[in-house]
Amino acid sequence: MRNKNLGLNEYKFLLKAAVSSGIGEQTYAPRMVFHGREACPTYEDGILEMEEFFHDSIDKLFKRNKISPCEIDVLVVNISMLATMPSMAARIINYYKLREDIKVYNLTGMGCSASLISLNIIENIFKNEKNKVALVVTSESLSPNWYSGSDRSMILSNCLFRSGGCAILLTNKLSLKNKAMFKLKQLVRVHHGAKDEAYDSCAQREDNQGNTGFHLDKKLPKAASRALVDNLKQIAPLILPIRELLRYSIAIFMKKMNWSSTKGGPKPMINFKTGVDHICLHTGGKAVIDGVGANLNLSEHDLEPARMTLHRFGNTSASSLWYVLGYMEAKKRLKKGDTMLMISFGAGFKCNSCLWEVLRDLDDGNVWKDCIDYYPPKTIVNPFMAQFGWLHDHEDPDTFTIPDDYFIS
Repeated sequence: MRNKNLGLNEYKFLLKAAVSSGIGEQTYAPRMVFHGREACPTYEDGILEMEEFFHDSIDKLFKRNKISPCEIDVLVVNISMLATMPSMAARIINYYKLREDIKVYNLTGMGCSASLISLNIIENIFKNEKNKVALVVTSESLSPNWYSGSDRSMILSNCLFRSGGCAILLTNKLSLKNKAMFKLKQLVRVHHGAKDEAYDSCAQREDNQGNTGFHLDKKLPKAASRALVDNLKQIAPLILPIRELLRYSIAIFMKKMNWSSTKGGPKPMINFKTGVDHICLHTGGKAVIDGVGANLNLSEHDLEPARMTLHRFGNTSASSLWYVLGYMEAKKRLKKGDTMLMISFGAGFKCNSCLWEVLRDLDDGNVWKDCIDYYPPKTIVNPFMAQFGWLHDHEDPDTFTIPDDYFIS
C-alpha cells in the first residue's frame, strides 16, 4: 500500500494473485522492504542481503562437514539479478581467504535453473581433474529488484519471489565418499532461447514509467511445457528401464495406427516413476507445479514437497530445488539406493534436469526443522482474502481511497 502507482484495480488483481499463489505467510523478504525502502534500494542493500546469507550458510556448511576453506578447489556462485564489482564470488574468496589457484565462476542472468548449470560446470571439471572439492553458492538478490510500478505482468514477481539461498559441497575425492549424501548420475540441459515466444516469456525489464522489474508473460506456462518435453525426451532414455521405454513406444505406435482399444482417448504417457523414486520440482509457482504434475502424471504425494516449499518459502529462484530436497530429507523419504529426478526452469528459456542416487538414509531436519511437524497443513489457503476482501466492496477506481484508520498487522 506504500506503492502510490497502484489503484483499486491493481489491488484487486494483487489480491487474486496472492490468494491463488500457494504462498503462505512465513516467507522471507529483503530487509529494505520492512524498512519501507523498496522503491529506492541502494547498491549496498543487494550486497548486504547476499553477504548475510553467504556468511551464515557457508559457515554452517564448513562446520557440518569439517571442511576448511583452504580445501576448496572450485567455487561457483550464481546470483542472477545482481552484478557487482568485485564479483560476489570474489567477495566470498576475500572473506574466507580461499586459495590463489582456485577455479572461480560467477554466473548472472541464468534465472531459476542456475543451480543445475553450476552442477554441470563442476561435472565437466571433475571429468578432467581428480581429487577436487567444489563449493556451489546459489541465491537471488531481491533488494534491487522489488517492483514498484503498476504493470500487472511485473507485479506478479512480488507475489512469487522470496529471499533464500543454499550452499553445497561437491567432490570426486574417494576419501570423502562416506560423507556424501548423493551421487550425480545424469544431467541434461535444454535451451529454447532461439524461439522468440520462449525467450520473451520471462525477462527483467523497465515498465513505461521506468520502473525496473521482472516480467512474467502469459505464454510462460506454454514455454515451460515445451522446454520440459524436449528435456524429458533426452533424459528419459538415460534413466528409465528398457521395458518402460518399449511399452511407451508401442503405445505411441498403436495410437498413431489407430490400433488402440481407446480410440480418441488420452495420449499415452511415459511413467517416470518406473525409474525414479522421487521427483524434485522447482517451485516456479502453483501453475508450474500443477502443469508438471499433469504432464508427468504425478500423484499428490509426489508434488507435496514442491507445494509445501512454495507455501513455506515461496520461489527462492535457483535455490528452491534444495528447499524441496530438504523437505524430502526432513520427512525421511530419502533412503539409500533411491533415485531422485530434479527438474528446474529458468529465463532464457531453459529447462534443466538431473538424476541423483541417494547414498545413505537421510533424516536431517535442516532448514525445515522448526516447522516440519506442521507440514503438510490441513489447508494451504492463505488468509489474504479475509484480510483484504473489503476491496471488492468498491467499484469505482476514481473514488477509491484506503481508509485512514486501516493498518497492516
